[in-house]
This record gives sequence, C-alpha cells and structure tokens, in this order.
Amino acid sequence: MYPDIMEQRVGRKRIRPSWLARLKHFTWANFTLPMATGGLAVLLAEQTQGFTFRGLQTIGKFFYILDLVFFSLIVIAIMYRFAKYPGTLKSSIVHPTEGLFLGTAPLSVASIISGIARYGIPACGPWLVVVYRVLFWAYFAITFVLAVAQYALLFTSPKLKLSDMTPAWCLPAFGFMLSGVIASSGAGLQPPDQGLPMLVAGLGAQGFGLLVSIFFYACYVIRMIQYGFPAPNSRPVMFVAVGPPAFTSVAIIGMANDYPAYYGFFGPDQVTIQILRVLATVVCIFIWFLSLWFFCIAAVANLAVWREISFHLNWYSYIFPNVGFTIAVISVGKTLNSSGVIGTGSAMTVLLVAGWLVIFLNHIRAVWTRQILADGKDEDYYVNEKHHNHVKKDEDGADKQA
Repeated sequence: MYPDIMEQRVGRKRIRPSWLARLKHFTWANFTLPMATGGLAVLLAEQTQGFTFRGLQTIGKFFYILDLVFFSLIVIAIMYRFAKYPGTLKSSIVHPTEGLFLGTAPLSVASIISGIARYGIPACGPWLVVVYRVLFWAYFAITFVLAVAQYALLFTSPKLKLSDMTPAWCLPAFGFMLSGVIASSGAGLQPPDQGLPMLVAGLGAQGFGLLVSIFFYACYVIRMIQYGFPAPNSRPVMFVAVGPPAFTSVAIIGMANDYPAYYGFFGPDQVTIQILRVLATVVCIFIWFLSLWFFCIAAVANLAVWREISFHLNWYSYIFPNVGFTIAVISVGKTLNSSGVIGTGSAMTVLLVAGWLVIFLNHIRAVWTRQILADGKDEDYYVNEKHHNHVKKDEDGADKQA
C-alpha cells in the first residue's frame, strides 16, 4: 500500500492525499479528453464547408487550441507519474485495462496533426507543409510498431478473456488506422510527388485498421451473444465500434478527392479522379451503415442502464467515434450535393458539441469529488489490488478488504 496516496485517519480526521500524490492514478485513459476535443476541432473545420455561420471557424480554432493545451498538460502529468513512481510505466502498458487505453495517446496526436492541415497550414508558410509530411511518416511508423507490440501483449495476456471483450480491444489498431485520415486531410496540400506516397500509405493503414477491427467485431458479437451487454460502466466504450467504418468512410472520400492531377499512371487524370470519387462514395455509403448499426446497438445498451452509469473517462467514447460518424455524413452530403444530408450532419455536430460540454463538466466534477484520480477508482485499479493489498472504503468510512 502507498500511504502517500491513500486516505488515512488520524483520530476522527481524514487526511486526503495532495493533488500531486493523486497523479499516481493518472492513467493513459486521460488522453481521451484531447482525443475528443481534437476530434471536435476537425469536425468543426469540416462543418465550415457545409451549413455555416460567421464565427464557426473561430469556434473550431478555439477547440483546436484547447486540444493543444489539454494534450500538453496531460503529457506533463503522465510523465510526472512515471518519473515519481518507478515501475508504473511498465505496469500501465501490460495492465489488462489501462494498457488498452495506451492507444488513445496516438489518437490524440492524430487529431492534432489533422488539425494542422485545417487550421495551421492555411495561416502559415510552406514550411508547415513539410512539417506535416514529416509528422505523417513519423506517426505512420510509430503507430504501426505500437499496434504490433500491443497486440503481442494482448494475445499473450492471461488476464484477458472473451467475457471481458469490448470494442476497446480495437484501440491498438485505431491509431495506425488514422494514418489514412491524416493522409486524407493533408495529402492534397503536398507536392504531387510527395502527396501520392502519403495516399498509398494512408490507404494501406486504413484498410489494415478496418480489417483488424472486423476480426474483433466477430469476437465482440460472439461475446454479446454469449454473455450479453458489458457491465453498465463499460458500455460507453461500445461506441468505439462506430469508429473504424466511420473513419474509413471519411478517409477514402478524402483521399479520392486529394488524388494528384499530374500523375498519369492510370491514364487521363480527370477520368481516374472521377472513377476514384465514385468508388469512394459507393464504398463510404456501403460501410457507413455498419457504423449506424453499431451506433444504434450502443445507444440502446447505454439508454437501458443510463441511471447506473457513473462517470469514467470512457465517457469520451460518446464523442470521438461519433466525430468520424458525423464527418462521413457531411462528406457524403457534399459529394451528392444534398442539403438534407449536410443538414443532418450539422445537427449531429451540434449534439456532439453539447455532449462534449456535458461530459467535460462531469469530468471536472469527478476530479473534484474524487470519483477519479483516487485509489481504486481508475483504470489501474487491478494493479493496486493485486500488488498493493488494496483496501476499499465503504460509504460510512469503515475499511473492508477488496
């Protein structure tokens, strides 16, 4: 047991740990905050091309700057945790719950890089185009290594069973998959000889992420057939299943639009571009309904137990996967020149922004009331329970063994 991070009693007085001591429980799941915030920033940039109003671009920039601030603070906090408490880095990676959220860190970076194309490059010189390209290839390589390493740990962990399966198991592949989204955002701004390799790599990464996710979907559906829905507090993560087909829809339409007009390998470029855009739109619509089905299943499961769901950082799963779900709607609306579809995407955007505000306020409240960042409350709970003889407190303050 760590006495510096546990509530202690001196007579009738309860001594609570300091804010710095509470960072012992600052887990990878905290990256879900910048992940969702950056996703909203990208969504709002996309929305400025649909139904818009004066000041929407400014709101998008505000969310993007807020994303950068959150990401920086979270990196500092988690580095403090690993430096202050030796061994927690390794424990967090191999942990059966917290380790799955390691994938949220690269997802946060993906939102930041995509935001550079939306907000940074239009306001800066050509140097940022080069930086974007370097960031893409670095992200592409690092996230592939992470995907291989994390799944190697996942497949050999004796602690994970099919009965514990949630769509969070897709997160290690999710980061690499978003290389396709990054390519679709910025490849069109690159010189043609640099943009095409990005598109090819992005398409491969997007295909990898979608196919791996489909493999896990099979396990996920079997798990629900055999054991039913996950526990109430795990049900927000069910929305993660919405993400892979939704973001794949976004990526393939974006990459088709960014195909360089000076390549000529497949014949006349204008014909090639037209064919690619038609194919991308058809495939987008084809797989988007898989996202819709997973969205409806997750919504039904969450609404059935909404009174039992207490705040956890996985609530941001309500936002980020549905960002891709919404951008896909807007992208199809633009391609088909349908004001009705674009309007639907705009309404979904408003709901996501409102949802983010509600979740963020609950996040602040949960930190203040010690619902999170407290012993036995976070994703690292089982590590404490196994290795540190974790002690729970019941409501009246009496100790009892976990």
